[in-house]
Amino acid sequence: MKIKSKLPNVGTTIFTVMSALAKEHHAINLSQGFPNYPSSQKLNDLVTNAMNNGYNQYAPMAGNLELRLAIAHKYQLLYKSTYHPEKEITVTAGATQAIYTIISAFIRRNDEVIMFKPAYDCYEPAVEINGGKTIPVQLSAPNYSVNWEEVASKISPQTKMIIINSPHNPSGTIWSKDDMLQLQKLTRNTDIIILSDEVYEHIVFDDAQHQSACLFEDLKQRSFICASFGKTFHNTGWKIGYCCAPEALMVEFRKVHQFNVFSVHHPSQKGISDYMQDPETYLGLNTFFQRKRDLFLSLISESRFKFQPSQGTYFQVLDYSEITNESDVDFAKRLTKEFKIAAIPLSVFNTNNQDDKVLRFCFAKTDETLVKAAEILNSI
Repeated sequence: MKIKSKLPNVGTTIFTVMSALAKEHHAINLSQGFPNYPSSQKLNDLVTNAMNNGYNQYAPMAGNLELRLAIAHKYQLLYKSTYHPEKEITVTAGATQAIYTIISAFIRRNDEVIMFKPAYDCYEPAVEINGGKTIPVQLSAPNYSVNWEEVASKISPQTKMIIINSPHNPSGTIWSKDDMLQLQKLTRNTDIIILSDEVYEHIVFDDAQHQSACLFEDLKQRSFICASFGKTFHNTGWKIGYCCAPEALMVEFRKVHQFNVFSVHHPSQKGISDYMQDPETYLGLNTFFQRKRDLFLSLISESRFKFQPSQGTYFQVLDYSEITNESDVDFAKRLTKEFKIAAIPLSVFNTNNQDDKVLRFCFAKTDETLVKAAEILNSI
């Protein structure tokens, strides 16, 4: 039997590779982005209560209405921005499903999609499997700043979508208000859709403000915002996310969503909606994770790694150029095998595997784990 792959250049993700290597060599796993501490017991109990109270059958296709109302309240509270809970919000099986569904709903053969590299690795395959063409804009360490003249030069009549991600995984940088205004200016009076991956919106440091696409009126009218409860509430394994968009865009999204997953885990949705009645469940995340970032960086301040403090997400990029000339992939694997600590090499997310000699480390870990990890990094 001959099989012709629709994604011939796609292999196993670097996250799976490095986590498997960490497990094999009994290494501290700071590679894949998940906490090693439990989610809230209160939240767990609320989900259990939902199961015991009958929330065990299909949720509405768009999501549990109480949860959509809680999401709408959050956008009003944080951004003074309104999304209609019945027409403009859909609960999804994680943000990745939302992203894949948005791309599937709008991208046709030969449509061009601009994305900023290093880019999270689910974007490009979703474009390719739908016949689209990725147009990369490469960003470089250590600042990962956007050259907007370059972006303008890459917009063409075939440009259907621009994918943005702030706070940015894997670099830990955030976009400024000026960045968002530049994007708004470039896309005004066009039919370009913005896919704004904002899964780390509640993890922004040093009193900076997250610049959501919904804060910019013209951008909002052409944007999907994707978010993740897994990232927000420390339970990535639940795979519950959502997206928001103007009604005309959401109508097209739901046409695909209903035949893709239809709906997602109902008791989790009910439990999360009850948990979100207290806004502190998400408003306190900046402080929680900044303390972990600061602890991690203070512990490795005397190491040979160089860094600029992460501006957002729960990732820290470390520059190892003063330690070795090895490729980032080779160095990451050697760290795992010989030093028993796993990280993610950024070149795998770059155009032509551009190697800036940096690795990404996840600090969403217990303090004990961070102390042990720092001891290893300081010894290298």
